[in-house]
This record gives sequence, C-alpha cells and structure tokens, in this order.
Amino acid sequence: MKKAIIAVLCIAPLAACTPTERGATVGAASGGAIGAALGGDAKSALAGAAVGGAAGALLGKASEGNDQCRYRDRRGRTYVARCPNSY
Repeated sequence: MKKAIIAVLCIAPLAACTPTERGATVGAASGGAIGAALGGDAKSALAGAAVGGAAGALLGKASEGNDQCRYRDRRGRTYVARCPNSY
C-alpha cells in the first residue's frame, strides 16, 4: 500500500504538465536510472539523464500536434482546425 501511495504522489504532479514537459521528466528519470545502472557512477547517471531528458522532450513536443484539433461536422465529414484556447 505504501508503494502505491508513493507512486501516486510521484506521478500526480505530471498531470498538469504539457506533453513536452512530461516527456522530458520521464526521459530524464529513465535515462538517469539507465546511466547509473550501466556506468555505476554519478557521471553516467547525469549523462543518461541529460540524453534521456532531451530525447523525451523531443518526443513529447512531436506528440503535441501544433494546436490543431480534429472535428466532425453534422454530415460526418472530418476536418482539422485550430483548437480552442481552453483545450
């Protein structure tokens, strides 16, 4: 039960982030863990976190979709237009 609570507390702050920020955070954490596991020292962990953070940010930015949303009109036709500001 304690592990579940800790996991929720660690993941909950990411809910308010943009996909770019989430990707950078997850990428940095994963890269740091992988770097530490493979290299065994702080330099490896920092290098892994830097590379993972950059890669995660790029992937998150690519998934954002430049403010375009898909809509469907009454006749079932799909079209793409700018998303509303509150979206």
